[in-house]
Amino acid sequence: MTGGRATSPIVRADGLRKRHGDVVALDGVSLELDAGSVLGLLGPNGAGKTTTVRILSTLIRADSGHAEVAGFDVARQPREVRRRIGMVGQYAALDGLLTGRENLVLLGRLLHLGRAGARTRAGELLDRFGLRDAADRPVRTYSGGMRRRLDLAASLLAHPPVLFLDEPTTGLDPVSRAELWVVIEELVADGVGVLLTTQYLEEADRLANQVVVIDHGQVIAGGSPESLKRGVRTSRLEITVARADALTDACDALTRVSGTKPDVDVVAGSISVFLQDSLDQLSAIAQALQAAGVEVADLAVHRPTLEDVFIELTAPHRAPVTTDAVGGPR
Repeated sequence: MTGGRATSPIVRADGLRKRHGDVVALDGVSLELDAGSVLGLLGPNGAGKTTTVRILSTLIRADSGHAEVAGFDVARQPREVRRRIGMVGQYAALDGLLTGRENLVLLGRLLHLGRAGARTRAGELLDRFGLRDAADRPVRTYSGGMRRRLDLAASLLAHPPVLFLDEPTTGLDPVSRAELWVVIEELVADGVGVLLTTQYLEEADRLANQVVVIDHGQVIAGGSPESLKRGVRTSRLEITVARADALTDACDALTRVSGTKPDVDVVAGSISVFLQDSLDQLSAIAQALQAAGVEVADLAVHRPTLEDVFIELTAPHRAPVTTDAVGGPR
């Protein structure tokens, strides 16, 4: 996905801090989001992701720090900020007894679009999100994916330039999740800036131009998905030998080439080793195995993923996080 070319960030946060009783939810979080791009906000449960979104969307106030959305201060100009954002939470905020069209028209009128304007805008969004055929059915009859699309449509009624998506695909099946990804990509192509929190690492890898990882309320890493993957872990080569009795010879050959002892799975008859020099090292490994008389049944190179990054960054310092029932860190 191609990022936007905004001259200045459409969302900027500097040194946000927030405490809930004895729990430090945020401890100096800073981030920037450009128009026409996606910023993925990643972190374990309790890291502070949802608290950050709540501050930026004016639902709660930070104890200290500064944040602006579309040029407006979230603390001093909350009404102006709300006029310029759309928000989709983890659960669809819809009335199941009303039809899809009625939900959108009602919300449009609450946004002062007027009766005719609300109906026109509702029709446009129902078409865009593929809900025209279901527009006059009660929302309680919608599938999970349809509800999420309608919820996203509702957040766009007033043409906001900024969209906050807080785990928007939670509970969706893979097909519905992929459909929602396409919709988000289309919105970004139209110039909308999207701040995305998600527990699905492949979702951030697919959608995000930039990623910020937070843990215990602090930013611990940031950059593009590719730069984070390059910086944390190298590619891994997995080799499956044709005969189990060749495992020792294969292990010795790989140790000589890589300089480290490979991981061995005796049951699967496979060996894995991290690659440092990609093609050059791969060629040396193939020659070493051939020289050792090892017949290879399968060979695969596994590139690092954001899941590898996430685990390596957050696992070493995981600790229980206490949350209260209302307003605790997420």
